[in-house]
Amino acid sequence: MNSREMLEEIGLGDIMLMDGYDKCLVGIVERFGQTPIACYDKQKVYDQLRKEGMEEEYIEEWFYHNQLGAWVGDTTPCFLTLSENIF
Repeated sequence: MNSREMLEEIGLGDIMLMDGYDKCLVGIVERFGQTPIACYDKQKVYDQLRKEGMEEEYIEEWFYHNQLGAWVGDTTPCFLTLSENIF
């Protein structure tokens, strides 16, 4: 079962997802008065880009421009940097 099917099963089928990044999805973020959004692990997204053959020197630029920078409304997914990747 893919992420979309699992979300539909629990009544959250309207959440916007990034195609091809199911293994990077870490959860759903809920905020008071706002629609829940998908949350992806930033490091896993970087790893997925590597697996897809992207050269290391372009990963960060690609991510910031095409994924983090792709605002498509209030249901745009967010990206989590785990504390273990910061400290």
